[in-house]
Amino acid sequence: MKFTNGYWVNKPEFALDFAIQLYSARITEDALRVVCACVPVNGRGDIMNHATLTVTFTAPMEDVIRVTVEHHRGTVDRGPRFELFESPVKPAITETEEAYTFRSGRAAAIVSKKSRGWRVTYTGDGNLLTESGYHAMAHAWHRQTGKNYMIDSLNLDVGERVYGLGERFTAYVKNGQAVDMWNGDGGTASELAYKNVPFYMTNRGYGVFVESSGDVRYEVASEKVERVQFSLEGEKLTYDVIYGGTPKGVLERYTALTGRPALPPAWSFGLWLSTSFTTNYDEATVTSFIDGMAQRDIPLSVFHFDCFWMKENHLTDLTWDPDTFPDPEELLKKLKARGLHISCWLNPYIAQESEMFDEGVEKGYFIKKENGDVWQTDMWQAGMAILDVTNPEAREWYQARLRKLHAMGVNAFKADFGERIPVRGVVYHDGSDPLRMHNYYNFLYNRMIFETLEELRGKGEAIVFSRSATAGGQRFPIHWNGDSSATFMSMAESLRSGLSIAHSGFGFWSHDIAGFEQTATADVYKRWAQFGLLSSHSRLHGSQSYRVPWLFDEESCDVLREFAKLKCRLMPYLYGAAVEAHERGIPVLRPMMLEFPDNIACETCDTQYMLGENLLVAPVFHSDGHVDYYLPEGRWTNLLTGETVVGGAWRREKHGYMTLPLMARENSVIPMGAVDSRPDYDYTDSVELHVFEPRDGELRVTLPNLRGETAASFTLRVRGDKVAVETDSKKAYKVVLHRGSGK
Repeated sequence: MKFTNGYWVNKPEFALDFAIQLYSARITEDALRVVCACVPVNGRGDIMNHATLTVTFTAPMEDVIRVTVEHHRGTVDRGPRFELFESPVKPAITETEEAYTFRSGRAAAIVSKKSRGWRVTYTGDGNLLTESGYHAMAHAWHRQTGKNYMIDSLNLDVGERVYGLGERFTAYVKNGQAVDMWNGDGGTASELAYKNVPFYMTNRGYGVFVESSGDVRYEVASEKVERVQFSLEGEKLTYDVIYGGTPKGVLERYTALTGRPALPPAWSFGLWLSTSFTTNYDEATVTSFIDGMAQRDIPLSVFHFDCFWMKENHLTDLTWDPDTFPDPEELLKKLKARGLHISCWLNPYIAQESEMFDEGVEKGYFIKKENGDVWQTDMWQAGMAILDVTNPEAREWYQARLRKLHAMGVNAFKADFGERIPVRGVVYHDGSDPLRMHNYYNFLYNRMIFETLEELRGKGEAIVFSRSATAGGQRFPIHWNGDSSATFMSMAESLRSGLSIAHSGFGFWSHDIAGFEQTATADVYKRWAQFGLLSSHSRLHGSQSYRVPWLFDEESCDVLREFAKLKCRLMPYLYGAAVEAHERGIPVLRPMMLEFPDNIACETCDTQYMLGENLLVAPVFHSDGHVDYYLPEGRWTNLLTGETVVGGAWRREKHGYMTLPLMARENSVIPMGAVDSRPDYDYTDSVELHVFEPRDGELRVTLPNLRGETAASFTLRVRGDKVAVETDSKKAYKVVLHRGSGK
């Protein structure tokens, strides 16, 4: 939201009280509280009849400084509030003639005591990070609506770039963008986003997290091109300055505060096949798809039933349509006998034609209007209501039906929607603020489903395939990017969204292979299959047409088979990256700048990524097969062709459908498994340790088991072309040395 016309003049509809100077300060054992005057103060009487801003600095975690800015402090906080995992530290607070200094670990906030000019300087390891200074911190009042807003803005240095703010489809670097934290169902080709996260990080080693699930609005080098401004409605603004030193360090701190992703089961990393959305399907259709994949030797891990496993106009009653699936338990039994896991679509919207609707109305389980009526709409399902996830009895009522489906053989749920949540004239069971519940609803909904599965299946076996999310939602993986189109442009915007959500703390991410809307050409299908199977999770899903490869062309079957098998073989490496995401908060799909923070060329790369620490992926986005990508310095080896090239420059290559730039990093070890038919197996049995362009010295690699524990460790000592191995593994293994396009 913009409050000014240019640098000096306020918009006429706003009255603004800017922090002008420090007026008073109070130091306690765990906080520094300062009062800012909003007018120049020369004498005791000057402060009268004017606003002040109270700014409190605390330390919720080492290297994190929480800043709370308040105008009127008597406002009731109705919630909801983000669920945070604080480990408060005792700050070091000092005073000199010039400033107050508040330290949390390596991070510091230095509040100037000068009689003119408000300035807070944030440092990390003694180095300048950012500042809040002239006309940065303020309270605003809208003259027509009477609404109040709180504002702060932090300086951007020359060359400083901003990343994150959720899963966004716009430009990867957020400088120059106005971004609203408002979950919306807008597809992947607009500024709307399904997953808004009020956290950004920069290439200067810090991030900023605004602790509000409300409609936080950002002006990222837009209203003031030298600043990131954030504002929200109300009388209080709380944000955390998070110092990490490196981009990875920032994510580790941020996810320690908001929660690390759960470790998904290994079987979920295999290929998912869906019925698609509005297609016609029954048991015969489902069986024909699975038979077709098996006949073509394409490994399949999960079969997903989308919306119409239930009866039309009855969504979401969580009951199989008896006309289409008269004996669902027997069907699921047959599918599971073939080694498949089962996923079912659902959402929190319940149509009034279903029996669940009547029961929910009777027991008060839906979001209500202020007059006590159930809130209803015809958008999506006729007369639908929305589950009130703040009501414990309503959650248990819904969970009981999930347990019944699990007993039938359902292993996972696709938790769709969750963005169209009303805010005007509605009441929640727990009294939450509807404005702040709009984005936070999905967190409670996804957590409810995840915890139900975890209760039934145990830790490490719960999967919620979710579209909407907010801060903390990364704890309940996995998430997919929503309704893309079947084009190369949409494929590229999907990758941008994956890079953006990676900067926002989400370790696991997926997308609809070949796009959701329309039907892809065979060309797009094959290129997207490569990209999809080199993502953490891989799903074939569409809207009005099926996504089985033989409906595109036979070569599509070959490509899908090749890359599905490759992913299975890469599972020792990929699951190791998954464990790192779970333990440290470092995502599986990584923006280039996350892995190469000192390389300026990597700061804007948005058509390639790192898959784990050591594999670079550059999808092909053009029908002629050409791809432009950047290789950082060092020697890189294409895992598919064996070609070794020298980095430090951009490259243009042309690839057929069986290859793309999948480049192994110099001095790295990529463990590859012996099984190419499924993703969940013993990763230590007959593993191949592929060593790429090693330098003399030691390389270490660990292999996980299916619980994410270390199953085997290897130390490789390299001397020239000789590799000595020390290991605790009792299983057979093989070392494959790659040097100069040979092995």
